[in-house]
Amino acid sequence: MMIEVYTDGASSGNPGKGGYGIIMKLKGTSYEKNFSEGFRLTTNNRMELLAVIIALEKINKPDQEVEIYSDSKYVVDAINNKWIYGWEKKRFEKVKNPDLWIRFIKIYRKHKVTFHWVKGHHGHFYNEKADQLATAAAKGENLSIDMGYENLISDNKNIF
Repeated sequence: MMIEVYTDGASSGNPGKGGYGIIMKLKGTSYEKNFSEGFRLTTNNRMELLAVIIALEKINKPDQEVEIYSDSKYVVDAINNKWIYGWEKKRFEKVKNPDLWIRFIKIYRKHKVTFHWVKGHHGHFYNEKADQLATAAAKGENLSIDMGYENLISDNKNIF
């Protein structure tokens, strides 16, 4: 069965407080699950990519057909234009957010994933819902620590 995933990331300031939102649906059914998490210091691009990673990690069975809908050109273009394979050959050196891209490529290969870009804030129901989840998470209490980001900035590495 096809799994539809709608993701969005948000940050208040860039860097700043951030969050991701995910809606996962079994295509052709009313079954739906929502996920979100907020972080005390991160970037919008990290949250966009982390939303996709977390969604794929939530899928328990390998080789699932997954359609991901995102308003992030950063994420969608990296996959659809196959930039990620060149980055991987270079071990993600001089690539923004290498920790997340490495994590992404591992989980991406476990499924049959298709990416679709949707125009953000343009009335797409599930994109708007994912945005609301991400924004609410970023404004929440007890925000998580984006260790990858905070470790990278403490090491003065190029991440955004």
